Amino acid sequence: MSKEFEIAREFEVDATPEEVWEAVTNGTGGYLWPMEAPEPRVGGKAAFGSTVTAWDPPHHLTIRSEDVGFSVQSLNQLEHVIESRDGGRRAWVRYVHSGIFTDDWDNQYDGASKHTDFYLHTLREYLTHFAPRPVTFAQLDGGEASVTPTALTAVGQALGLADDTATGTRVAVRGPQDFDAVLDYLDPYFIGLRTEDALVRIFGRNHWGAPVGVSVHDFAADADAKANETAWQGWLNAVFSQHS
Repeated sequence: MSKEFEIAREFEVDATPEEVWEAVTNGTGGYLWPMEAPEPRVGGKAAFGSTVTAWDPPHHLTIRSEDVGFSVQSLNQLEHVIESRDGGRRAWVRYVHSGIFTDDWDNQYDGASKHTDFYLHTLREYLTHFAPRPVTFAQLDGGEASVTPTALTAVGQALGLADDTATGTRVAVRGPQDFDAVLDYLDPYFIGLRTEDALVRIFGRNHWGAPVGVSVHDFAADADAKANETAWQGWLNAVFSQHS
């Protein structure tokens, strides 16, 4: 049954409105995934066949799609309202994701809502620690073996994270190679790790019937997307070969 949804969030960030605008229009690879920048006008084309319906830099951006491209959703709209704070040194952002889910509404809404919190947190991490450094992006998943109720728990254990590790804590991570990081996000659905040069995002999509996912936003000058993908894919495959 088709049903409308709306997911609204507000937050402040240590970045100027212009820096937020640049991130959400041209810098999506730093916190989400690389997307085609929208044409800078109302009616302009945007990623995935969507259309710009509000364009007022750096304060108001709305992008809408009525042909989402998959069967569980028929309408998708993303709106950013950005205001200046502290004399322009900080920004206040209102983000609204709305549209129509056409199937399994409760599961779709729960997944979208929780992903929104993680993506917006990652946006703040990017703006605070990395923007405007160029990014190299890699993305992978654990396949069918990771679609189990305890899959993300297994990943956290393999990384060497304790269940009670507090966010903001510096941790020694057992990934494809050992590395030090700040645990910037941890809940039953997502894990976020921040190093001097990268944001590693781990998505417990097993909770919504999909594989565990990993994205690596690498800001190092010598970053290699293929090397990151190969290393993390091999590590993730090993985790689930032991877990299965």
